[in-house]
Amino acid sequence: MRVPYEYAIIQAVPRIERGELINVGVVLYSQRLDFLAARTHLHDERLRCLDPQADVAAVAAALTSWESTCNGAGAAADMKPGERFRWLVAPRSTILRAGPVHMGLAADPAAELERLLELLVR
Repeated sequence: MRVPYEYAIIQAVPRIERGELINVGVVLYSQRLDFLAARTHLHDERLRCLDPQADVAAVAAALTSWESTCNGAGAAADMKPGERFRWLVAPRSTILRAGPVHMGLAADPAAELERLLELLVR
């Protein structure tokens, strides 16, 4: 049985003033299955094309924190998965942000997350 889910692409915007970005991950939430996870993939060379001085290690560490937040680490420890998803996809002006939220249907949200990562990021 397929269930609804929401997802957003995680984007790296190394120079906010230029508005250029690369896709670096996907965060996916299924309320019905109480599933929340993020998968990331940082392509160093693409990031450096946008900003040769980009701190790749810092961006990678920040991406790791997105995955940890999905798992309820840190400040998100007392939040429900839906609250964590809304927190992650809220508009922000930082080097990492979420794109628009989209909807879909899937029988296996974890497999769908991997499919979206391959399709949209890698």
